[in-house]
Amino acid sequence: MVENSHTFFEVNFDGIPGPTHLFSGLAKGNIASQINEGKISSPKKAALQSLEKINTVFKLGIKQAVIPPHRRPNTTPLSVYGFKGSIEDQLKEAYFSDPKLFAGLYSSSNMWTANAATISPSPDTENGKLQITIANLKTNFHRSLESFKTYDIFRKIFSSTKISVHSPLPGLSPDEGAANHLRFCEDYGETGLEVFIFGFGSREELPRTKVFKPRQSKEASDDIIKKHGIKHSLTAFQKPEAIDAGVFHNDVISTANKNFFFYHEKSFFNNSSTIKKIDEKYKEITGKNLILLEVKEMEVSLNEAVSSYLFNSQIISPKDQAGMILFAPKECEKFEKIRKYIEKIIADPKNPLSQVIYFDLNESMQNGGGPACLRLRVVMNQDQLNDINQSILFDDKLYEKLKKLINENYPDQLKIEDLIKPEVVTQINLCFDKYEEIFKINL
Repeated sequence: MVENSHTFFEVNFDGIPGPTHLFSGLAKGNIASQINEGKISSPKKAALQSLEKINTVFKLGIKQAVIPPHRRPNTTPLSVYGFKGSIEDQLKEAYFSDPKLFAGLYSSSNMWTANAATISPSPDTENGKLQITIANLKTNFHRSLESFKTYDIFRKIFSSTKISVHSPLPGLSPDEGAANHLRFCEDYGETGLEVFIFGFGSREELPRTKVFKPRQSKEASDDIIKKHGIKHSLTAFQKPEAIDAGVFHNDVISTANKNFFFYHEKSFFNNSSTIKKIDEKYKEITGKNLILLEVKEMEVSLNEAVSSYLFNSQIISPKDQAGMILFAPKECEKFEKIRKYIEKIIADPKNPLSQVIYFDLNESMQNGGGPACLRLRVVMNQDQLNDINQSILFDDKLYEKLKKLINENYPDQLKIEDLIKPEVVTQINLCFDKYEEIFKINL
């Protein structure tokens, strides 16, 4: 059946781990990333797991697109840091003199597209355009290398006059994209409420974290609200205790889909008043209350939420299906307490969740990224979807092409020292060449 051009739906733009997927422990505050530093990774397994996740969600009737990995290594910083000689010589010198810098140049962290950008769909904006601001990711060196390549790729994907793609925010205010952004609506095509979660603000007298540095600034959130011309928005302050427990992004402690808000009682500073404010604002816009599901500390502790990535599950609404599906990491099923909690909420008719699907994304999870980290949610109508680069839209043909590419070209195992071996470098370059052939995008 052909979609009505004015019908809105949610499209998942998923990332694929690149052939240089490593466990380098580069992300401070991301506990999984830090505790797995130095382990041998499997780029092939990582990419296949992500591809199968995309295919599973696609088979449920959800529209999917694929963002290819950025070409690695990113050699731009080498001359800035004073390395000289050929690129090969500079990389080898970086490997021996500054392993963290070297690992950053090869990082495949752009696979987590929830950090790629912040999205405001056209029903929410004053000028009726879909608005996209690329995240500047200034908090971590390896992630900051992504932003302008993401901007370049997104301009090639979203080239329509119906869509505005904004460059990363300038200045010093860190912005980490949709992982700190929630959208509430009755249906995807109706005007919604956008909530921006921040961890610090230079002009705010707020409690500070004691262990880990917060990543999202209020100034960046305010700038995006203004730049996108959002009709209805709020900002909310993330609880410092949660950040110190490893909640480096809001999507590790709360998530939403349409009018359903699934959150931990330690998500926000002054949690009760924050939730009340969000609910009241939503009712002003829609005349209805949100469906609120607060997870108590006694039910699932803050540390258990971080360990299991319960809130980093995707919540999806397949077309023509009653109820929502919780698409959760396999770790939630293995953790008996979490599994029993999920069973309890699915059995409760007051909640819209009617089913859970557990999925193995172990390679991504060991670097601190669950199902929700791997996808960027973009609400679009058919006209907008027709105007983007069609080569990235997922279907059975693209699935087979990507599966073949990964199986034939990705390393089975990878350690950081492998990346100075000529045969490994040749294999990686060939892999990116094949991605460019498939997507017709310069990576």
